[in-house]
Amino acid sequence: MKPNLSLDFCGIKLKNPIMTASGTCGHGLELSEFFPVEELGAVSVKGMTLAPREGNATPRIAETAAGMLNSVGLQNPGADHFIKYELPLLKEKGITVIANISGDTIDDYAKLAAKLDAAGVDMIELNISCPNVSHGGLAFGTDADVVYELTKTVKSVTKVPIIVKLSPNVTDVVSIAKAAEKGGADALSLINTLLGMKIDIKTRKPVLARKFGGFSGPAIKPVAVRMVWQVTGAVKIPVIGMGGIMTAEDVVEFLLAGAKAVMVGTATLIEPDAAYTILHDLEKYMEENGIEDISEFKRVD
Repeated sequence: MKPNLSLDFCGIKLKNPIMTASGTCGHGLELSEFFPVEELGAVSVKGMTLAPREGNATPRIAETAAGMLNSVGLQNPGADHFIKYELPLLKEKGITVIANISGDTIDDYAKLAAKLDAAGVDMIELNISCPNVSHGGLAFGTDADVVYELTKTVKSVTKVPIIVKLSPNVTDVVSIAKAAEKGGADALSLINTLLGMKIDIKTRKPVLARKFGGFSGPAIKPVAVRMVWQVTGAVKIPVIGMGGIMTAEDVVEFLLAGAKAVMVGTATLIEPDAAYTILHDLEKYMEENGIEDISEFKRVD
């Protein structure tokens, strides 16, 4: 008998714990050419804002050893375009949709969340690594009080589960996680990208137009596993782990760190069917190791 990979996540029945990470799969259906996306647990779509954004100047992508840097800058067609053209197709396929949202102010997040809730998304993921224009441009996710206020405000205007995506670029990730939980978050996802930089030694200039970018890929996995383990030991709400997942064995490591589900990101940019391959490899791993249910993976001490 095949192992059971299904789970209840914030009251939503998922086929399995494998999700796509926002920003690495477009709106999800772009991957349908390579595998049946609807067989994944969920899709976290490309981060969106209220109004369309063109994103940052190029170059905005750079390869690194065991990873990559990106400074795309939230390029997206805006929420109304997503709701009119993308969401109906995703729902038609039976895909569990996580809308990843960003804003310049808390009010931006609230308006966007309410709009997407009404449109019928399954969950909303708050990208709190964005600059907060009301607080001097520092990222929302670096201030526990702001994270609490943001989460509380979004929860007050929505009914769907709210996932807060935590940045690793903080001194104490646990305090931020607790602030989100206190504010009413239904779940957490971590880690977002680390801040990195690459310099071209021939031109003696930064490779990225904006100098810094988000560092992702297998090189960051040990940091991600550590932070997931710390956070899952400090909060009661479920956690989605991400950061450098390339194989089913990586997924198992995150589950043993306490994550209830995972998101596959940069791996998809290397192999478009990475999440699907990992899903089936995870099932095979469970069969070979006599694990009948995904719930058997428990956080290690």
